[in-house]
Amino acid sequence: MSDLLIRPNGSSGKVTDVTIDNTKTPLSPDWNYVGFGLHRLAAGESVSEVTGDLEALLVIVEGQCSLSADGEDYGLQGRRMSVFDKDADGSRIRPVCLYVPNGTEWSATAETDVTLAVCTAPGKGGHPVRLLSGDDIGAVTRGVGANTRYIHPIAMEEQDFADSLLVTEVFTPAGNWSSYPPHRHDEDDFPRMTYLEETYYHRFDPPQGFGFQRVFTDDGSLDETMTVHNGDTVLVPKGHHPCGAPHGYDMYYLNVMAGPRRAWRFENHPEHEWIVERDAG
Repeated sequence: MSDLLIRPNGSSGKVTDVTIDNTKTPLSPDWNYVGFGLHRLAAGESVSEVTGDLEALLVIVEGQCSLSADGEDYGLQGRRMSVFDKDADGSRIRPVCLYVPNGTEWSATAETDVTLAVCTAPGKGGHPVRLLSGDDIGAVTRGVGANTRYIHPIAMEEQDFADSLLVTEVFTPAGNWSSYPPHRHDEDDFPRMTYLEETYYHRFDPPQGFGFQRVFTDDGSLDETMTVHNGDTVLVPKGHHPCGAPHGYDMYYLNVMAGPRRAWRFENHPEHEWIVERDAG
């Protein structure tokens, strides 16, 4: 199995734990910015952490839980019981999230079964705790045809409440491609490109589904193609990173990005740039 593919460790408690310290591998020797933890809590269970020198964005992927941070209680939060839930009008239910700066303690207590993602990156103390309800998060459609996907930009650069984190969730319909055409953001050359590490946390509907993700560089020094299952996490230390959902299985992923600059600037693979030009007319 590729060093870039992380399978969940069990089905309860902290099942995924990507940190700067434990993620340096031959394929990602310079992993310095992105952390990603995933907690699976049963009703009544609690988890708490201190952010230390990292900022954190708690994303209630599914379920309901009470949240607190820095001594303030934010009450019971969360609307969707499944990440794929929709409202009566057919719109996808957006998550509730809590931003927590570095040097701050937070806690969560589950009211129902809960999947809680903890996205982390270096903090600079520049922002206070902030609760994001679904109304604070937009909904965007990107791509055309079999490249169509649906985006919830939770904490991209236009939302100025974080020091380093860039976080978004993406729904890719069955049979479609995503993060496509292949693109990369592995050079610190703003405004042309920004250096950003990235993680993908994958889910599928129905849950027995699977998808594919490739991570590759232009020079071929890195070229890994992985089969991803429900609950898997993929590391993208550099290179292009498209993924695809087979017929019959909708794919969701939660992206966490961070680097020296909180901005998302990328370049498409030159051999596939024509697709963007064609789709733009």
